[in-house]
Amino acid sequence: MHAQPGRSVTSKVLALLDSFTPASPALTLSELARRAEIPLPTASRRVAELVAWGALERGADGRYRIGLRLWEVGSLAPRGLGLRELALPTMEDLYEVTHENVQLAVRQDLELVFIERIAGRHAVPVLTRVGGRFALHATGVGLVLLAYAPTEVQEQTLAAPLERWTELTITDPGRLRRALAEVRRTGYAVSDRQVTMDALSVAAPIRGPDGSVVAAISLVVAHDRADPVALAPLVQAAGRTISRALGTPVRAAATSHVTPLPPVT
Repeated sequence: MHAQPGRSVTSKVLALLDSFTPASPALTLSELARRAEIPLPTASRRVAELVAWGALERGADGRYRIGLRLWEVGSLAPRGLGLRELALPTMEDLYEVTHENVQLAVRQDLELVFIERIAGRHAVPVLTRVGGRFALHATGVGLVLLAYAPTEVQEQTLAAPLERWTELTITDPGRLRRALAEVRRTGYAVSDRQVTMDALSVAAPIRGPDGSVVAAISLVVAHDRADPVALAPLVQAAGRTISRALGTPVRAAATSHVTPLPPVT
């Protein structure tokens, strides 16, 4: 391993934190040093500082894990906690009406980040997790976020290789461009078995105070019992409700004339 010359202390600390992944949530000091590409003595000093501050925690097994202090700081991100708190009551209503998976996501660069999820006990299993990232072109929320993203984001996505998860994943740029146009026309997206062959998602936009799309909400249901036309009004209504909670003018929040969510009994 050869250390990269000229790296700042901050870059080394960030590299250590970036070493953790969903597949590797606990790492030894030597694993951290190797993944961050910094010498072991340097890694030892930086890790000790992170433990003292609370960004990392050392378990009884000697491995390091992300600490609660880092979670506390991360929760202050305005696109995370603030949006989540405003959206959660509507997400819970949508879940009570459908008893299906409800997801909330935002875009970060060329990916999406799930910031909240309500999983139905008997709903179809999903590959997503809160805080997890995913490509924009395959999921319902991703298609919504991409459809309303700046032109340069759309073009970068269309120009890059489009990853395939199932035989139905859209990997042709021309097809994806047409799918995004359909999302903008109808005000909702349908991802039919593009991530797993047993699931279908219906998603709608959430708009901020200036009317721009800042997030997306979706229902993920089993493909064999899905009716996208029936689910779309529910998801769109939820998106409008959250948009109004964010301060979006009523006219800007409305993407189509749909009925509100039924009352929860």
